[in-house]
Amino acid sequence: MSLNMEQGVNANENHHFPLPDSVTHSIRRVDYSRLLNLGRELLVALGEDPEREGLRETPRRWADAWKEFIEYNPGNTETCFNTISSGQIVCVSGIRVASYCEHHLMPFWCTVAIGYIPEKKVLGLSKFARIAHQLAHRLQIQEQLGLQIAQEVSRITETPHVAVVLSGEHSCMTMRGINTPGVMTSSVMSGLFQDSGEKRLEFLKLIDR
Repeated sequence: MSLNMEQGVNANENHHFPLPDSVTHSIRRVDYSRLLNLGRELLVALGEDPEREGLRETPRRWADAWKEFIEYNPGNTETCFNTISSGQIVCVSGIRVASYCEHHLMPFWCTVAIGYIPEKKVLGLSKFARIAHQLAHRLQIQEQLGLQIAQEVSRITETPHVAVVLSGEHSCMTMRGINTPGVMTSSVMSGLFQDSGEKRLEFLKLIDR
């Protein structure tokens, strides 16, 4: 992930942790039989014949894809260990997630970088990716996704010092409307990352590597 250190990123700097612990909840369930019917109706609405060769199994495949996306289970996201140091920034970058834009029901992809300054707990390394994927597996917008990831990392680690940067590619821009590629960068900074320009710059330099 390459960031211009002079220009910085589009920062959301009005968020203070701790934040509500209602970010995640039980796994949602789809109405599978209704999805099957909707898949068939969609083909008809698009001027297709659901009974023609090549499309007979499409409603099922379409329903299966949405079921897999919505009912995604990330496993345990809360494995923590006691910290033995203070003040250092811990970063995990290069996490790649896919989601669906809630405005157009079209996919988008984000590369996610997460940083935090542990106070009491350090989070298991794989849990950052699990949290990001869990929150991406719902209808989303990029700005909300970044905030929710930051909220969840803060809640689990019990630290207010969390930073999240996302770079996203959105098919609702590349396949419709302007029909051109582009990368949207958004960020959430809280605690020392919000209050200290030095800490914020250190984090941005770490993920730029």
